[in-house]
This record gives sequence, structure tokens and C-alpha cells, in this order.
Amino acid sequence: MSVGGEYDLLRWIPALPLAAAVIHGLCLGLLRQPLPRISTIALSCGATGLSFVLSFFALLALTRLPAENRVLQDGLFTWIGAGPFSAEAAFLLDPLSAVMILIVSGVGFLIHVYSIGYMDADTREDRGFQRFFAYLNLFTFSMLVLVLADNLLLMFLGWEGVGLCSYLLIGFWYGDEWNAYCGSKAFIVNRIGDFGFLVGMFLLFWALQDAGHGAIAFLEIKAAFPAIADQTVQLPTWLGGGEWMLATLIGLCFFLGAAGKSAQLPLYVWLPDAMAGPTPVSALIHAATMVTAGVYLVCRLSFLYSVALGASAIIAWVGALTALFAAIIAMAQTDIKKVLAYSTMSQLGYMFLAAGCGAYGAAVWHLTTHAWFKALLFLAAGSVILAVHHEQDMDKMGGLQRFLVWTRLTFLAGVLAIVGAPYLSGFFSKDEILLSVHLAGHVPGHTALYWIALITAGLTAFYMFRMYFRIFFGECRLPREQQGSVQESPRTITIPLVVLAILAVAGGVVIGPSDAFIPVIEDANSFANFVAPVLPAAGHDVEHGLVWKLAGLTTLVAFLGAVMAYWLYVVRPDHPEKIRRLLGGVFRMVEGRFWIDELYDYILVRPLVWISDRILYRWLDSRLLDGIVIDGTARGIRALAADMFKYSQSGLVQGYLFLMLVGALAIIGYLAT
Repeated sequence: MSVGGEYDLLRWIPALPLAAAVIHGLCLGLLRQPLPRISTIALSCGATGLSFVLSFFALLALTRLPAENRVLQDGLFTWIGAGPFSAEAAFLLDPLSAVMILIVSGVGFLIHVYSIGYMDADTREDRGFQRFFAYLNLFTFSMLVLVLADNLLLMFLGWEGVGLCSYLLIGFWYGDEWNAYCGSKAFIVNRIGDFGFLVGMFLLFWALQDAGHGAIAFLEIKAAFPAIADQTVQLPTWLGGGEWMLATLIGLCFFLGAAGKSAQLPLYVWLPDAMAGPTPVSALIHAATMVTAGVYLVCRLSFLYSVALGASAIIAWVGALTALFAAIIAMAQTDIKKVLAYSTMSQLGYMFLAAGCGAYGAAVWHLTTHAWFKALLFLAAGSVILAVHHEQDMDKMGGLQRFLVWTRLTFLAGVLAIVGAPYLSGFFSKDEILLSVHLAGHVPGHTALYWIALITAGLTAFYMFRMYFRIFFGECRLPREQQGSVQESPRTITIPLVVLAILAVAGGVVIGPSDAFIPVIEDANSFANFVAPVLPAAGHDVEHGLVWKLAGLTTLVAFLGAVMAYWLYVVRPDHPEKIRRLLGGVFRMVEGRFWIDELYDYILVRPLVWISDRILYRWLDSRLLDGIVIDGTARGIRALAADMFKYSQSGLVQGYLFLMLVGALAIIGYLAT
């Protein structure tokens, strides 16, 4: 792909949030003097808002270029130069990264505004309000670097940056031991995936360098990749042996990194516990941006996965199973944010399913719509949590529709969008995924994958409407003394909800529908056309009749799930408890999240802690290194000095002169020979 031109404004898109974070850091860390709240708000929200404006202008500049040449670059300096290897600090804007920066800066700006009202009650003495916005700005910078990076190495810098900020934001209220634990858990689990990213990057560079095309920039890798596309490698015996396609091995390594960041099986366990952080954090990091980084990575390397069909099939199956697994768990959760966390896992599974089937455009389109409706759902949930005095258990809610009118309406818009109500944003993106899976004959078991995705759609409708009905319908289960104080959230919270609700409802029709759904418009799929120069198309020619048939089936399944939720939680609210008693241990297993965390703790965490304590610390560190190597060396030198060298220090000047004379003669003799 040739380069469309230089665009020096790209550097300012991540630089503005970074500048805000640096100013916050200087005030809090160096000057020890927090800014006034109005200055903190203006600085943080202003930087992110200007970043969104620049992103929009960059998009306009990109669209002025011919479709086959829509690439803009902004080179800052040579970051690493070592012989033939060079890594530039440079940014790349193409249709894929343009979509991502609009999501990060646009949704991020709305969440910054929302945070003004949500965090206003945080009056702790540790300057928590400004510190929170400092972390938000730093995260926004890291995420923008990740998606704008011109090369893998710079992307990895942003990748690690969002991991660090996730740790800081999840454990923001670090005085609570559980919050600190959840932040550490997210950081550690993501390091496992990051190891796969590093190995994949090293393997890719090694293979290209061996073929005479050493490259690390995305455009150069894509141009040189055909030289290694058919290479195979012999795995060592301890890895199972056998001959593998090099592209498949590299693709699986990168997918390990993607699975960690995007919470896919088996590296998902950090995401539900990450809900310990403030709700704006859940919306920004764990719904709209950070967790989609893995999907972005796979789509950015789509030229690799289009060749590595084995790795793509694994991605599709892991995505489908994650989607189903998370949806099942979500049906039994009572914590409002935990339901949304497992819903996020499930929707990310849909995206990986699409990417694994070669429908990269559908994956990115669902990533976009998911950013709208899931950020909306998290923020609406935060509005509910504030209204009920930070209560998150749905068993203690109910009947809130008469208190929270705007919150209820926007929450309903998000629910309808995620379940795929006709002509809302989720309808187009989800049906595009299901259609692509249905037609993906090159993927082993694609029919089973389609039915898994379809069943998951029904479960999604059930647990989302279950949550909606339990919060807003029925009798209010709050204590009587609290019911009188329940009121709608301030405008700083409701206005972002309304904006996101408009996007969730109308965004699909505006920029993304397939011409199969709007047959009067020729080639109406504007989103797919925009990203087509970057992402390989699925290449399916399909009749309108089949599209409508599959969309109708998906809508019917979702409708049945919603009706079932209405029947159980509005018409017959006593039935869920009867079903729970009837299912017994099965329900407890689902409610306990299949006890996967406990299993990991038993087979991994406890043995590692035991080894670290009993062997590495008590024996290797304390006894061997400290006791023998360090302390033993010190004791030996002390004994040598006490028993031998001290006798040479007689205090007699004559003795010292004699030793000096002997030493001088010895040196002269050595030089003379």
C-alpha cells in the first residue's frame, strides 16, 4: 500500500491527553498542590475533546484521498536504530485506525464529562478527584498510541500503557484491599497474554529478517509478508513436535496477547473483578476501548490471519465458546456491573468469531456499535448505582422507573441495541456477523459456530431484559428510609447518556446498514466500504432473501429471550426462585461462575505462592543467597580481617616502612624481569 501523504496533526491527537496527564502529575507529585476542580475539569475534558476534534479533521483529510490510497503518516523521530534495525516513533492513519481514534476520543470525552458528576462525591484527602482524571488522560494517551502506532513496537508501548492505566484505575480506591487485589489481578493476567504478543513480534521479525525483508512497520510487514507466507517450522519435542506453518504459529502467539487484553477463554478472569473500579472506568476501559485492543490487533494483522487459516479457526472457536460461556454466567448474576462485565466478554467473543471467519469488517463494525451501547449501559448502570447510594445488587433494587426517567429510557435504548432490535445499531453489526459465520464454509464446524452464536443471541436478550426488569419494574426493594432520597442524576451524567443513546439507536442506520436491509440504496454499506482498503472482505455474494431470513431468525430468537425474561420477572416474579430450587447444584455452579477462579487459585495461584514462599524465598533467597553468598562472604572477609590482616596493623612506624620497602623492591623486581 502506498503512502497517501504526511499529516503533522496526528501527533497532537495523543499529545493533548498526555499533556493534561503530565500537568496533573506535576501538580500532584511535584508541587503537592492540587488544581481547583474547575481547572481539573477544563484541562482533562478539554484535552480529550480537542483530541476528538482533531480526530474528526484527520478523518476528513483521509476521506479526501482516493479509496485505494487512504493512508496518512506522521513521523516524529527514529526511536531505535541498531544496524539494519530501525523503529520509528511514527503514527499511521488509515480507515481502521481512523475508526478507533474516533471511538477512543469521542466515547472517551463523553465518559470524561460523565465522570464530573460521578466522581464529584469523592472528597477523600488523597486528591482523588484530580488523580482520577490524571489516570483517565494517561489511559486515553496510551490507547491512542496503541491504535495510531505505525509499527508493532510502538503499538506494544501503548499496549503496556493501557495495562498500567487499567491497574491504576481498577485499584483507584486502593484503601480497599479487594480493589487493590483486583487491580493486581488484571495486571498479572494481562502479562501472560503480553508474553505471547512479544514472542509473536520476535518470531515475525526474525522470519522477515531471515527472508531479507526485516521490517517492523505495518505497511512494510504487509508488503513483505508473502515472502514467508508458506514457510514452515519444526517445533521442539517439548512443544509437541511436528511441522507447523510459521504464519499459524505467529498468529497464535499474537492471539494469546489478544485473548489476555480482550478477556477471552482462558484469560478472562480479570475482567469481572475489574468492576471493582469506579463505573466510568468500567465504561471507558472495559467496554469501549481497552478490551477491544485485542480485536484491533487481530484485524490490524488480518493479512497474516488470512493466510494462517488454522489460527483463524482457533480464534473463531475461542470467540464463540467465550460468547456462550459468558452469556450463561450472566444469566445468574445479581451484581449489575458483573452482568455487564460478562456481557462484554460475550460481545467480544462475537467480534473474535467474526474475525476468525474472515469477516474483519463485521468485527470492527460490531466493535464500534458495542462501544456505543455498552458504554451507554455501563454509564446508565452507574446512574442507577448513584441513585441507590452505591448499591449494586439487583436483589435490592426494583421499581425505580418512577424515580429515574432519563436513566430508564437510555438504559432501555442500550438494552434494545445490544439484543439486536430491528434497525438499531446492534441489529446490523450482529446480523452481519451471523451471516458471515453462516457462509464461512472454510472454517471447520462453521454450522455449529452459527448455532452457538444464535443461541447466545437469545441468552443475551434474556439476561439483558432480566436486568432491566429487575431494576426498573416491580416493587422497590430498597429500605424505606432510602426510597425517599432516590432521584435522577445531574445533567453531567444524563447528557452523555442521551448522546450515547442516540448513537445506539440511530448510528447503525446512519453509517452502517447493508444494502440488503435498505434495498432502495445501491451499495449502502458505507462502513464496510470505508474499511475495505485495509481489511480483507469476506467475499460472499448473498441474496437479499437469505439475509432477511437469517435476520428474521435472529430477531425471533432475541424476542423469545425478552419474552421469557418478562414472563419470569414481571408476570410471574415468584417463578425464578422455584427454578433456582429446582436446578439446585446446576444453578449454584452457574451462579458461582463455574468456580473457575477457585480452580485457578487451587491449581496455579496456591502452588506458585507455596513455591515462592517455601523454595524461592525461604531457601533460595534467605538461606542460599542471603545466608551463604552474601552473609557468608561478609563473615569470611570479617574473619580473614580479624584473624590475619589485623596482625599487620601493629601501629609501629618501623614496620610500615619495612613493608613499603619490601613492596617497592617487589615492584622493581617485577618490572626488571
